[in-house]
Amino acid sequence: MSKASVAQLSASQESRQSISRRTALLGLGSTALLAGAGCSTMEMPSLQLDDMSTGSIRPKISVDRNVTTPQLMYASFTDEGFTLPEIPYQKIEPKWRRQVVVDPTGEAPGTIVVRLQERFLYYVQPGGDALRYGVGIGREGFLWNGRANIQYGKKWPRWTPPPEMIQRRPDLEKWRGGQPGGLDNPLGARALYIFRDGQDTGYRIHGSPEWWTIGQAMSSGCVRMINQDVIDLYNRVNGKTPVVVG
Repeated sequence: MSKASVAQLSASQESRQSISRRTALLGLGSTALLAGAGCSTMEMPSLQLDDMSTGSIRPKISVDRNVTTPQLMYASFTDEGFTLPEIPYQKIEPKWRRQVVVDPTGEAPGTIVVRLQERFLYYVQPGGDALRYGVGIGREGFLWNGRANIQYGKKWPRWTPPPEMIQRRPDLEKWRGGQPGGLDNPLGARALYIFRDGQDTGYRIHGSPEWWTIGQAMSSGCVRMINQDVIDLYNRVNGKTPVVVG
């Protein structure tokens, strides 16, 4: 074999060896890349992993046996000898209906919180939930706010208009001595009496036969609820209960 042929063969072998080394290196690099892909966010969707923080996740809102469908919550029923009419809930915005929500108040469980601007009443529950009811509030000039207590409650309470109200509305003179409880009574099926420092504030959380006024500001300062809702709240309140109106 000539010297030229020997030199050509040697160059060809060196070329094949070089190609083999590059292939081996590329293979190792690919293996390393695949091995590191388990921590790569690019591969996470294929692994169905969730890299979102779980710090804000909370348990599901609790279930309450008295917060069901509106058909049941606002159905007609007889209470203390009075038959409450069915509430046409379809005509009421869903946000005003009784429901369980995440507590936005930060108050202790067992506290009643009335937020005048929102026109919601919250009854704070253990575990971070609250029962929320839509309410009607006093019109401008007849608003009351502050911290107080529910001193007691009454079923189908008697309503006595204050003298200044009778002056504004002479038609109420007939009730100067008090209007007996009943379906047409402005205090509705229940009334919770707000006291502060042991004194009656004159303000009440009470039911109303005028369900269409819920969410509005048109009373003389009291907090109005749908009769079925105020009965539900009354049944939950035990003894003196803190109340925050603001």
